[in-house]
Amino acid sequence: MLLDDEPQIRRVLRASLTAQNANVLDVPSGEEALELLREQTVDLILLDLNMPGLGGLETCRAIRSGWDVPIIVVSVRDSDADKVEALDAGADDYVCKPFSFDELMARIRAALRRSGFATDTTPRQISVPGLEIDFESRRVVAAGKPVRLTPTEFDILRYLVSQANKPVPHRRLLQAIWGPEYGDQIEYLRVFINQLRKKIEPSAGKPVFITTEPRIGYRFVLREAVPA
Repeated sequence: MLLDDEPQIRRVLRASLTAQNANVLDVPSGEEALELLREQTVDLILLDLNMPGLGGLETCRAIRSGWDVPIIVVSVRDSDADKVEALDAGADDYVCKPFSFDELMARIRAALRRSGFATDTTPRQISVPGLEIDFESRRVVAAGKPVRLTPTEFDILRYLVSQANKPVPHRRLLQAIWGPEYGDQIEYLRVFINQLRKKIEPSAGKPVFITTEPRIGYRFVLREAVPA
């Protein structure tokens, strides 16, 4: 789904994406996008932030509240604050305009690859006091309540669990989830880790599952695990 209110941008991107054998839904507004998502299944959404009516951030939040589809924000806004706000709203990646089509395709491939991400060392399930994860059904229960994770949040959690009780460097985690061209976007990780902690930790400010390794990265602490 290509969601942008500028007809010229939609025409150019639609033609380029169609040439790559993509089936493109060309949508000019957030309201129309939400209607279409109730009727059709899409693999990925390219979302502009500057739209009249239901704005890009509001659209992103609305999509994320109901669907697990990967979302890549494509915007002229290039400040770190804008990127963090979009990631907080549920976006999986952020591309600044102007961009090369090759870069966009690389981001699209990475997002689609993440949606099928898995590791050989990840257990099918884990159950520890306060947290249950079923990796096959993508079901997470924290403190006895079901938790909805975004695709990227879930894949970060799965990778950390696959390396349980070991420190995972920022660069390795970035490249495992976003691809080899990533490695320095540590702010991406901070946003997603903060969101994960809010959803699965008893207290986000005092994490017991996803701990910080100062100047290194993160560690998933697995105590009294019951793997399946």
